[in-house]
Amino acid sequence: MKKLTNRRKINGSTYLLMITVLLFIVMYGAGMIVFASKGFAKPQMFLNLFVSNAGLLVIAMGQTIVMITAGIDISVGSVTALVCMVAANQMENHGTSAYMAVVIALAIGLAFGLVQGVLVAYLDIQPFIVTLAGLFFGRGMTSVVSTDMISIKNETFLKWANYKIYLPVGSYSKRGNFLPAYIYPTVVIALLVLVLIIIIMKYTKFGRSVYAIGGNEQSAMMMGLNVRKTKLKAYLLDGFLAGLGGFLFCLNSTAGFVEQAKGLEMDAISSAVIGGTLLSGGVGTPFGTLFGVLIKGTISSLITTQGTLSSWWVRITLSALLCFFIVLQSIFASVKKKK
Repeated sequence: MKKLTNRRKINGSTYLLMITVLLFIVMYGAGMIVFASKGFAKPQMFLNLFVSNAGLLVIAMGQTIVMITAGIDISVGSVTALVCMVAANQMENHGTSAYMAVVIALAIGLAFGLVQGVLVAYLDIQPFIVTLAGLFFGRGMTSVVSTDMISIKNETFLKWANYKIYLPVGSYSKRGNFLPAYIYPTVVIALLVLVLIIIIMKYTKFGRSVYAIGGNEQSAMMMGLNVRKTKLKAYLLDGFLAGLGGFLFCLNSTAGFVEQAKGLEMDAISSAVIGGTLLSGGVGTPFGTLFGVLIKGTISSLITTQGTLSSWWVRITLSALLCFFIVLQSIFASVKKKK
């Protein structure tokens, strides 16, 4: 009986997660060997995966939650652009403090989450259609605020953006000087969000309800779960994380412009899918999404370090991996049905 239980546990989603983790290890290990002379094996190169993708990691956490409910949110890239533009405009043209800019960013995310959540949960409109409208609205409102790029020069904001947290690991320069590795506060915030979402999804009633609804909505209703309320909460949390992730993205770019974060929604979706989240809902983990984000960051780093390939190869490689994992999901689903 115990052997049978263990076999069931090591199945489907677990295999997908194992493949994702193994893929990351192989890709990063290959980079360390091939580009060792270009510093790919240095600790800072690994930490840069988190530095460059802190905002994406937070946004992908929200994307994972709505995808587990069998929904989707393709508006997060536009929300990020709007957050960056409004924050930049308020700080530079209206004298708003950096602290107030954080509140505004979270309010924008929550507003999108609330409206989209109500439309999906209570009016039963398809999530793709609702969030597609959100995508166009967010991008349009970004251009309404300003069509020009606004660079942020607020002192407090720049202190947050440039503050380095040095770690007791690092590398040595050619002269023999020790260069400590570092991260930014954005990485600390992103990792705290990751831990919090893991706890919420695994140990709270809300997390269990999300999985139940994504697995089978009718069964969840028969169990007495409030499906509409749970879906609304999922989209509210997704919106909040989109606002927070957008502000972290802004700390990285220190500017706001109309074309900002274009395609970020696809990065978030692909990170979740590569991390083992099923498009049909009911299966997925924030931990898996972390490795999906790291794989995306590794691909970017490999192509940048290589030096001769176009940045579009990041999208091409991600799309190929996305197709690969969707096929794997389909295979595991068909095997499960046969059993």
